[in-house]
Amino acid sequence: MKLIIAVIKPFKLDEVRVALTAIGVRGMMVSEVKGFGTQSGHTEVYRGAEYVVQFVPKLRLEIVVPDDLADQVVATIAATAKTDKIGDGKIFTLDVEGAMRVRTGETNDDAL
Repeated sequence: MKLIIAVIKPFKLDEVRVALTAIGVRGMMVSEVKGFGTQSGHTEVYRGAEYVVQFVPKLRLEIVVPDDLADQVVATIAATAKTDKIGDGKIFTLDVEGAMRVRTGETNDDAL
């Protein structure tokens, strides 16, 4: 099993969710996060005053999928979340040693 962590722009969430559902992803966790990457934040003007936004709001998606679906999930997120502008995000893939569905006790791939 693989854990895919994707950090994307918030307005892309619905589009990414629809695309992932279409390829068979049955669930994901979404968290609001803030961070910075290459751009190190940006400046904005609010009520006539300029200020620096050091941490940019993003969404963190966490998806656990069987090994054979991982590459397709990464490709789908990358294609769907892309805007060709700085700050499109990152995708990380990690190995998962085990999983358990609390309600039924199913484990590993059956728990997904």
